[in-house]
Amino acid sequence: MGTFGKATGALLSPAPRVPQRGLWGLMLLLSVAVYGSHAPLLTLCKVDGTIPFSSSSVVVLVELTKLVLSLFFLLTWDRQLLGVAVSWHHVVPFALSALLYAANNNLVVHMQLFMDPSTYQVLSNLKIVSTALLYSLFLRQRLCMRKWLALFLLMAAGVSYSLGGLQDPQDSSSPSRMQLHITLVGLLLISVYCLISGLSAVYTEAILKTQALPLSLQNLFLYFFGVLLNLIGHFWSSTERGFLEGFSSWVLVIVVSQALNGLIMSVVMKHSSNITRLFVISCSILVNAVLSVMLFNLQLTLLFFVAVLCIGLAVHLYYGVT
Repeated sequence: MGTFGKATGALLSPAPRVPQRGLWGLMLLLSVAVYGSHAPLLTLCKVDGTIPFSSSSVVVLVELTKLVLSLFFLLTWDRQLLGVAVSWHHVVPFALSALLYAANNNLVVHMQLFMDPSTYQVLSNLKIVSTALLYSLFLRQRLCMRKWLALFLLMAAGVSYSLGGLQDPQDSSSPSRMQLHITLVGLLLISVYCLISGLSAVYTEAILKTQALPLSLQNLFLYFFGVLLNLIGHFWSSTERGFLEGFSSWVLVIVVSQALNGLIMSVVMKHSSNITRLFVISCSILVNAVLSVMLFNLQLTLLFFVAVLCIGLAVHLYYGVT
């Protein structure tokens, strides 16, 4: 994949701000916690078993919060760039990145009509493989057989957990008897979803790394288009429900946490890789399970421990073996 735009001399970042080891570890742990707490927080928001607010309005607010925070960081750390002219070559690539993310967010909603939620949870783990394939192909990062095995173990962990890592003790049905359903259209849509998911992540990483611009400025471009496209999507599919209708303090927690996590992931893609992001998402299973047990009295099953074992082996194979 070629360079998406070369910065002018005035825009060149003097040195990339790579987070120190302690700060880096703290950011990754925070990201794991945010990913893992997202589903339990959504459950806490439910009223009579349903989500009382518009999910598209939450996405808009998350993107807007990321945009505001990016502007704050730009004013704090890179104020000297405010008077510098920026070429459209620097800006336009982020429009496609935001479009891919917005398309996938909408695809998630529509493909639920062609499969049950359990099938979606299981098959969506294929995006681990699609992301790794596109990462290896477009960014020319060759992965040895040991690392491919680690990534397949990550996918196996996600599948195991999705099949029934948690169980409601009051529910007589067991994970082993879970019935999955998907139509041919659903199979096509989940394939497109996994492809776009991997493509959007790898494409964004390529832009962030090939442009010699400060991350705060790059985020400003990305989230500007994110707000614009998601606003259009919200009003395009808008119902009679108000923009902030059904919001609670838990929704505010979701908005702030997801915004912070988005900024952390941009740091990860700028200074590490999408592979690190995949490990963060997979490790969030542990947080999700702990919170589900504590808040909703769900029980851990054998499949949860299979998932934990797979994650542990994957981390060891990818990072621990030399």
